[in-house]
Amino acid sequence: MFSEQTDKTASGVTVVVALVNYCTRDLTLDALRSLEPEIAQYPGSHVVVADNASPDGSGAEIARAIAENGWSAWARLLPMPINGGFSYGNNGVVREQLAKPQPPKYIWLLNTDTVVRPGGLRALISFLETHPDAGIAGSRLEHPDGERQCSAFRFHSVAGEFESSLQIGVVSKLLKPWVIAPPLTDEPSRYDWLSGASMLIRTRVFQDVGLMDEDYFLYYEETDFCRRALDYGWSCWYVPESRVIHLVGKSTGVTDAAGRVKRRAPYWFQSRRRYFIKHHGVVYAALADLALAAGTALSMLRNVVRGRAPTNPERFLSDLARQSAILNPSAGGEPR
Repeated sequence: MFSEQTDKTASGVTVVVALVNYCTRDLTLDALRSLEPEIAQYPGSHVVVADNASPDGSGAEIARAIAENGWSAWARLLPMPINGGFSYGNNGVVREQLAKPQPPKYIWLLNTDTVVRPGGLRALISFLETHPDAGIAGSRLEHPDGERQCSAFRFHSVAGEFESSLQIGVVSKLLKPWVIAPPLTDEPSRYDWLSGASMLIRTRVFQDVGLMDEDYFLYYEETDFCRRALDYGWSCWYVPESRVIHLVGKSTGVTDAAGRVKRRAPYWFQSRRRYFIKHHGVVYAALADLALAAGTALSMLRNVVRGRAPTNPERFLSDLARQSAILNPSAGGEPR
């Protein structure tokens, strides 16, 4: 727990919270309710809900709920003209803040499928206020029952793709330095990148690095941003004192009502391909595809031999082949 002296270091700090809504009215309202006491601790701070042209009218309903609940002093809706994806929606908020004569000190990217535990924002701000070389701080994400989720990672690599898809103990031990999701710690620790579901970012990082890459429609955009921040000398830190409930997949629809993983959308493969080609080149991206395919195939074979139900998304290997860097050597983004 942070001391009273540490809390005082955040005096006068302002933060803007960015929520991106696309047909997630109820989730967004729950997130706003959890944010009300957090924002109240930092006068001058506020929440901006970027609505990515939701066809279900949820943007207007959220704006109405903000007015009816008396939240207008600290929350508002920012209508966006199209559904341009996660980076696009967040950038709409960030652009507004960077254009101000006095931008906020921090911008908090927060998923709509989250509920902030008491003190979740204060913990992130207190950490960054006392660690000036840290540029990005991420929360401990957890299920409603408190079970911890993976939310801090190593950068993707060929070895990491093979290990993550195969997940056999002896292989994981041999490839330990490349495991994408290493064990999380109980103390603030440095990692390569953080889950975009909850990232507090110094505004200075955006001023140095630029906006998030909008050619990622969804997924890998936070990985890309953290890598670009690292290139400027800004480190990423996991801060477990900040606890945030994350209803995994609810805002993106990657899981069904029973929590099973659905077939991966084309933009997942496109974002993954873009990340590898952008940062490592086509040859490396193709090797990463082969490693992922090999690990997945062996995992599927193991499940068949042991009589277990499939654990991979439907048609994963055929979709991976169709979207591979070998057949698609361009690091293009998802068309809008």
